[in-house]
Amino acid sequence: MEKTAKYAAITATAASLGARLSAAEEAADKAGVKGSINHSVCKWCYKNVTLEELCIAAKDIGLQSIELLAPSDFALLNKYDLTCAMVSFPTGTTKDGEKVGRIEKAFNRLEHHDTLQEIYEKELKACAEVGAKQLICFSGNREGMDDEQGLENCAIGLKRILPLAEKLGITLSMELLNSKVNHPDYMCDNTKWGVALADKIGSPNFKYLYDIYHMQIMEGDVISTIREKNEYFSHYHTGGVPGRHEIDESQELYYPAIMRAIVETGYTGFVGQEFIPARQDALGSLKQGVEICTV
Repeated sequence: MEKTAKYAAITATAASLGARLSAAEEAADKAGVKGSINHSVCKWCYKNVTLEELCIAAKDIGLQSIELLAPSDFALLNKYDLTCAMVSFPTGTTKDGEKVGRIEKAFNRLEHHDTLQEIYEKELKACAEVGAKQLICFSGNREGMDDEQGLENCAIGLKRILPLAEKLGITLSMELLNSKVNHPDYMCDNTKWGVALADKIGSPNFKYLYDIYHMQIMEGDVISTIREKNEYFSHYHTGGVPGRHEIDESQELYYPAIMRAIVETGYTGFVGQEFIPARQDALGSLKQGVEICTV
């Protein structure tokens, strides 16, 4: 009896999701936007799948990009006619032995800037050689620093490398991350602070990776933010809330509506699936995520 009830519940959930997706597809068809999303996936979410295996699956699923990779991975991507929509961050060690470039240690500290300039300029050149158009970066953690000082310091450091980014036609994209669950103390944890930094820098080659999962946790109001602040966003990531797992009805966000809002802004870039599959069939979950986001 328990198994029957459980099966019935799963069937009902699947039927409900199917109905909602069909309605979303119908609305998208009427709006003339179906198929407007360029699909990408973050490799790190599939630790038990090799990059080549993911390339093969990506082509079958309908992805155009596998991201958060290094320029050295482009040869394999090219073999499968794929790109990398967002190149991963470089790291280096300061003269004081601090590893910088990572989420926790980055542009909000003046003492990191010499090393950050060195490693980012090298990575920008490597990106240009393989045709990559976006390179991720981070603010760093607060560690007692107030947000205004962090904003000032980030602007100083980023302005040192943006002239090269502009010359090479590459966008530096700082990721908005939550400091409530996954990245305690991270400074760039809200859209308001991000917009203030972008306005202070004033470069068309500095934008944000708007991570829907992270910003739902920090501030919610995702669709309104996308509509009002989309000029600051050069890339989007998905993830189910809570838990950062599948983006279906097991979580609280309705991704078809979010994707339509993104398309309606005129966005022509990529949306990267960055959820960690909780199911055994990880690639099946990825395929489902792409279908949900195809509007």
